[in-house]
Amino acid sequence: MKVLFLGGAGMIGSACADEAVASGLDVTVITRTEPKRQPPPGVRALRADIRDASQLVAVLGDEEFDAVVNWVGFSVDDVRAHPEVFAGRTGQYVFISTCSVFARPVPQLPVTESTPRRQPVFGYPRGKIACEVFLENAFRESGFPLTIVRPAHVYDRTVVPVLAGWTAIDRMRAGRPVVVHGDGTSLWTLMHSRDFARGFVPLLGNGHAVGESVNVVSGDILTWDQIHLELAAAAGVREPMLCHRSSETIAEVLPGWRDVLVEDFRHSMFFDTGKLRSLVPGFTPAVSFAEGARELVAHHDKEPRLRSVDEDLNSAFDRLIEQTATRPK
Repeated sequence: MKVLFLGGAGMIGSACADEAVASGLDVTVITRTEPKRQPPPGVRALRADIRDASQLVAVLGDEEFDAVVNWVGFSVDDVRAHPEVFAGRTGQYVFISTCSVFARPVPQLPVTESTPRRQPVFGYPRGKIACEVFLENAFRESGFPLTIVRPAHVYDRTVVPVLAGWTAIDRMRAGRPVVVHGDGTSLWTLMHSRDFARGFVPLLGNGHAVGESVNVVSGDILTWDQIHLELAAAAGVREPMLCHRSSETIAEVLPGWRDVLVEDFRHSMFFDTGKLRSLVPGFTPAVSFAEGARELVAHHDKEPRLRSVDEDLNSAFDRLIEQTATRPK
């Protein structure tokens, strides 16, 4: 089976390229520049701007693919030419969206593929919704063979899946408090990139997935406190100090975090995985977050360049913690 990745040299796409090659797929990856993560042996690498129809046609010629996966569509302009370019050239066009498109607060949990989409503020999911709607119209009007895939929060050994990144682990190891939004009990879902790849690759060339949207997510449910405690345990910290502050209060000190905290992370999110399991029978995640946390801490400990500590963030956390200490009871 021939598969074309438009982009796909990032964390999730690289894991999926590895899984696709291991599954015997013939993979071609198009990126605009030299990728930071090199594709696995056997992957054909091409250069073009995927938003430019003329460049795509020039680099692909009349080649056809069983599936085309767009990893880098963030606005309608990024995908506008694709229904024309890939019509008749592929049996399936997979658009990688995000579970952040679902309205917050979610009207009913667990989240399913039919949960309402709405995001008037946060730019990233708002752009993804616009792409989904544009491509859905192409499916309805011309039969463009669309599948929408939505990851939730994916991580691997290179990514600490909290906004503070390695700074949070460095603080815990130093015995300093780490700020956690809300009361730490809102529910969240994390998925290792290898598990995402295992759930995603069988969707390629799967005719039952054409015309569908699929949330490729883990059924594992964690609180934000549990996420921090697992990271602490992996880092060898038995009793980390967690300081809870409201998302709005944190955003006053760290305005760059406002949209992702207020519009996304503070809301409980967990998912029904029935559609994924019906399309990929027998799928179940293999990497617990406890295991994934140990893997990422061990990798960071071996790679000094990854252990970046943000001193501005340290100062912001200290100010937030001081506010907690001095607040009248």
